[in-house]
Amino acid sequence: DAGVHSKAWYAATCDRKMAEDALYRSNKDGSFLIRKSSGQDSQQPYTLVVFYNRRVYNIPIRFIESTRQYALGREKSGEERFDSVAEIVENHQHTSLVLIDSQNNTKDSTKLKHIVRVS
Repeated sequence: DAGVHSKAWYAATCDRKMAEDALYRSNKDGSFLIRKSSGQDSQQPYTLVVFYNRRVYNIPIRFIESTRQYALGREKSGEERFDSVAEIVENHQHTSLVLIDSQNNTKDSTKLKHIVRVS
């Protein structure tokens, strides 16, 4: 179990548009929530949605079958792996998360600071 269901930051019934709208309304850097991924893919069960610098980033959370762990974004060597989605959130509340904007080819970073609830 990913450890998401009882968490304030988990928006169980939320789709991508609802998540993005809620984050734009919050309008605070470091606002975030976790939603189910649109594709319902077991390899990528969740998406971390983060607001920073007037932009919303949708970061896939991958499930690594071989180690039963979770990681963010595309697979890369030396990536951080976590035993639960909750651990990813706790880690990035203290350690900056790198946000990559592939359209403008820029990198930013922020910590997960403000839990956004989707109403």
